[in-house]
Amino acid sequence: MSRCTWCGNDPIYVAYHDSEWGVPEHDDKALFEKLCLDGFQAGLSWIIVLKKRDNFRAAFDNFEPELIANYGKRKINQLLKDTGIIRSKSKINGAIANAKAWLEVMEDGAGAFDNLLWKHVNHKTIVNAWKSDEQIPASTPISEAMAKDLKKHGFKFVGPTICYAFMQAVGMVNDHIVSCPSY
Repeated sequence: MSRCTWCGNDPIYVAYHDSEWGVPEHDDKALFEKLCLDGFQAGLSWIIVLKKRDNFRAAFDNFEPELIANYGKRKINQLLKDTGIIRSKSKINGAIANAKAWLEVMEDGAGAFDNLLWKHVNHKTIVNAWKSDEQIPASTPISEAMAKDLKKHGFKFVGPTICYAFMQAVGMVNDHIVSCPSY
């Protein structure tokens, strides 16, 4: 059996593939962090974000939405100077907007963000049966619906492709190839 080829031989990527990617996540704050990080990935390779993840956690107060929602000009300028993260003003502002949107969603109580996301897959993992990485789509009608729903709630950097990558990462879809031990 061979693992999904997209992770290559990079030890960081392999560890992520083997222990995180595709594992169902239901914790509201962990889902928020992953959605923000996927937003920072837009236009880049995931390995770039993955290698900077600890820096992102430090720079963004461990992705505490209550803190991020209150970031002002001073904090934004600090983040724009932080070489340990991706210094995109639009993506930083997107993370702030996402924190505000997350807080609004969470007014419904614990599990509200989890429910908002997982309802798109009827609260269970979609198990695909791809034989090669080339068969895996970049987006699906479900990720398009999720993107539309998240945008309606005020989330940023949540297009269909980002949403599909997010769905793969948090185990909403199992896109490990069938020959992968993680399948």
